[in-house]
Amino acid sequence: MKNREYIKTGSQVYWRTLFIIFLGSMAAFGAEYCVQPIIPVIASSFGLNAVQGSLAVSLGLAGMSAAMLLIAGLAPRFDRKLATSVGLIGAAILTIMIGFSGSFEAILGMRLIQGLLLAAFPSLIIAYINEEFEPFNVGTVIGIYISGTTVGGLFGRLVVSAITDFVSWRMGLIAIGILYLAVGIAFFMLLPKPKYQRQHQSGGLQLIKTFHTALANKKLLWIYLVAFLIMGSFVAVFNFISYVLLAPPYSLSQTVVGLLFVVYLFGTFSSTYMGRLSDQQGNGRVLILGLLIMLTGGLLTLLQPLVFKFIGLAIFTFGMLGSHSVACGWVGKLNRGDKAQSSSMYMFFYYAGASSLGTLGGVFLESCGWSGVIGMVAAAVILCLLVVVRLELAVSQHLLWHQ
Repeated sequence: MKNREYIKTGSQVYWRTLFIIFLGSMAAFGAEYCVQPIIPVIASSFGLNAVQGSLAVSLGLAGMSAAMLLIAGLAPRFDRKLATSVGLIGAAILTIMIGFSGSFEAILGMRLIQGLLLAAFPSLIIAYINEEFEPFNVGTVIGIYISGTTVGGLFGRLVVSAITDFVSWRMGLIAIGILYLAVGIAFFMLLPKPKYQRQHQSGGLQLIKTFHTALANKKLLWIYLVAFLIMGSFVAVFNFISYVLLAPPYSLSQTVVGLLFVVYLFGTFSSTYMGRLSDQQGNGRVLILGLLIMLTGGLLTLLQPLVFKFIGLAIFTFGMLGSHSVACGWVGKLNRGDKAQSSSMYMFFYYAGASSLGTLGGVFLESCGWSGVIGMVAAAVILCLLVVVRLELAVSQHLLWHQ
């Protein structure tokens, strides 16, 4: 490993690569989540309830989750740069097409395909970071990548929400899709070719082997469970907070609801900061801190005044995206095999949680109101805390489970 010519920290190539990874993550996650703040508007357009409307987000996430298993088994065959570029460009084109669609069923189909295409980006770009950057700086680079996902999620939601208020939700999706298409093309042109991608045979048997390894390696399995729960909780909160804020007593406009996603900026800071902190203090300790912050923020949103809703969402976002950054980096440190396979399995559970809990939250909303959604989220985060405390104790005592 000493003879490897990693992307040297501080070099011109380093800064260029960070910039294009940041832009790519903005486009990938902007395309995936740009429909989230307008779920009530889309649902109203097609005469749907909250649970049905949430499928516009959940089907995209389900597509990502399903594709993660394929990518996990076939990762060595995928060129990191080509696969991520194709995913970005294809997803952008589908965003434009969704804006023209007159059928909700067609929208769901395109969202599913969009998720399948975008699945390559998070798993393979994390593998790219682990393989191409200097090891001591991986946590920081992953933090910057995740900060791009938060900025992209914020920007996409803001643009689509504003255009929805002043023109239509369709025009909002078409406009943002054109922008993402330009980013996808730039990403393909500017990202350096990978030098250290692991190459070996893979196929159907590798898919089975990879899934078996994920279940057998308890160190990784518990982190995958954390990924499932924190992302599912996060999507549930932001899928349905719009219903609360658009209804009395708040009766906010779609643009103002979109502006609420400015809390993602707190996640931009926390993902980078906590990613760097995990390199210094250890992933387990920092992850516990992130989960406690996440739980505190979620509980604050139960308070009636609008200001507490905003503060709670900001704290919740800070804790969740910081936790994701730390957990994601921990997977790479604990696995000495193919980085793309372990990161793909992490993302499989991550998006499986988003798809399932993101829709299940609608059931709690309709039966118990906002307190039901937060009750589900609180239970999930507390379970995460128990898992991470157990894992951290095992790590600190050098008594990790056998793989």
